[in-house]
Amino acid sequence: MISFSQVNKRYPGGFEALKNISFSVERGEMVFITGHSGAGKSTLLKLIPAIERPTSGSLLVSGQNVGAMRPGAVPYLRRNFGLVFQDHKLLFDRSVFDNVMLPLAIGGFETREAARRARAALDKVGLLEKERAYPITLSGGEQQRLCIARAVVSRPSILIADEPTGNLDSAYASEIMDIFRAFNQVGVTVLIATHDEAVLERMKPRVIRLARGALLP
Repeated sequence: MISFSQVNKRYPGGFEALKNISFSVERGEMVFITGHSGAGKSTLLKLIPAIERPTSGSLLVSGQNVGAMRPGAVPYLRRNFGLVFQDHKLLFDRSVFDNVMLPLAIGGFETREAARRARAALDKVGLLEKERAYPITLSGGEQQRLCIARAVVSRPSILIADEPTGNLDSAYASEIMDIFRAFNQVGVTVLIATHDEAVLERMKPRVIRLARGALLP
């Protein structure tokens, strides 16, 4: 489903964020990307939905060469993704419900169907009772769950999360990881970047390790 072949990412000024990356992720897998701060985890994840583009090498997602994709095709690619990044990008002037409705409104869903999907997504992450609340009133763990609800409301086939437990205590971190596991168990391909060894020990997933932009054996 996702295949990196000798992928490199170099930024202006010569900084090499990723060096000769080759690995594959099969449909329905759960894979964790780990490594020290600055190892290249976030850059790697951003390449998959074409937020960043490879400098060289081949990156295939569902048979499509992401590096060679025309800009106009990128929004269609991203319909397959749910994205959870470190900066939540929540809309604090809109309710929990409206935050989750936003991707569906952009996607042109009929209002009644969109509302049904939004409430189903909130229910899956345990926030249905807070649909009228505003994000500022939520705890850090609840805000992260809201981000996950917004990411999955369009029913993506691939869910990508960058350090989703980075600012959470161990109890909240366990709750968040259980949510990701539940989505994976119904067939969603999940990729998560983390440096939290306790999470890795608990989840026991397939792990891809990075150091200074390169894969560790």
